[in-house]
Amino acid sequence: MASPIKKIKPLNFPWETSDPFLFCVHHADAYPKGNEEMGPDASLEGRNIGQDFTIKEGWRMYHGTKVPGFPPHPHRGFETVTVVTEGFIDHSDSLGATARFGNGDVQWMTAGKGLQHAEMFPLLKRDEPNPLELFQIWLNLPEKSKMVEPHFGMLWYEAIPRLEYKDERGKVTTVALIAGKLDDNIAPATPPKSWAAEDRNEVTIMTIDMEANAEWTLPEASEGLNRTIYYIEGEGLTLAEEAIPGYHGVELDSSQEIILKNGDQKTRLLLLQGRPINEPVVQYGPFVMNTQEGIQQAMQDYQQTQFGGWPWPTNEHVHDREKGRFAIHADGREEIK
Repeated sequence: MASPIKKIKPLNFPWETSDPFLFCVHHADAYPKGNEEMGPDASLEGRNIGQDFTIKEGWRMYHGTKVPGFPPHPHRGFETVTVVTEGFIDHSDSLGATARFGNGDVQWMTAGKGLQHAEMFPLLKRDEPNPLELFQIWLNLPEKSKMVEPHFGMLWYEAIPRLEYKDERGKVTTVALIAGKLDDNIAPATPPKSWAAEDRNEVTIMTIDMEANAEWTLPEASEGLNRTIYYIEGEGLTLAEEAIPGYHGVELDSSQEIILKNGDQKTRLLLLQGRPINEPVVQYGPFVMNTQEGIQQAMQDYQQTQFGGWPWPTNEHVHDREKGRFAIHADGREEIK
């Protein structure tokens, strides 16, 4: 039988992904203590404020001027899946929805016909550092769903299955099942118009943490899916007995199971899998449509409507420092954790 490994590629910024995914970005910032405004209690001198993507002293401001993060910006035609492994995000959007989530929570947002949102990184701790790590995955929408109503759902830490697999030597591999199925386990429901909402598409998102020298077998899925493992952290990993360089992506044959063997360090992986949409993709910044005409219409609509405008008092909108994890949806429904 042919090797299940189809291609190995280095991870650049953003990470290259395969249909139905558009790309993935990995943010890891060692933020210092927070100040009174929940920004960094440190000098911002020497940074390109508003466009700070260069790691300096271990962290970046991105598009923030006082608080790190991404002030209001529009999207149309796809979904964002934001997996926060450490730290917190304050979400606000043009529909009036808002949230604070992190430390294992996931937000799944369907941009659909268009909205603005802000993703700010409040530095809540004033007496110790505020490390942040997140993955934001862009998942495409098929043409039939490009213009659906916007929607966001919270996949809270407590609802995401975290599965432990022990090998013959007792070494543990832990899988967080964000989307899809694994053995008899099912991830939380995705937004209703997502490509992932249809079982036949077998969209799967999972993080995989392996103890040193652990071994685990990733089961086979259907033929014809795009399946990629992203090797984020560790050393000495082999897939199907082939050594994988650190911080590389590995494209796999979805119809074959594959044996993962870890080296003598803890290893972290992200898996993205799904049936390709197989439609034209035309992207211009935050808009993803099927045609150039669709992009031009998106730009025109945004210029005319601002996708509902911005209902919040500031662009870098953050919540009270003492507020916990919560979400308030556009229809007023509230979730408190």
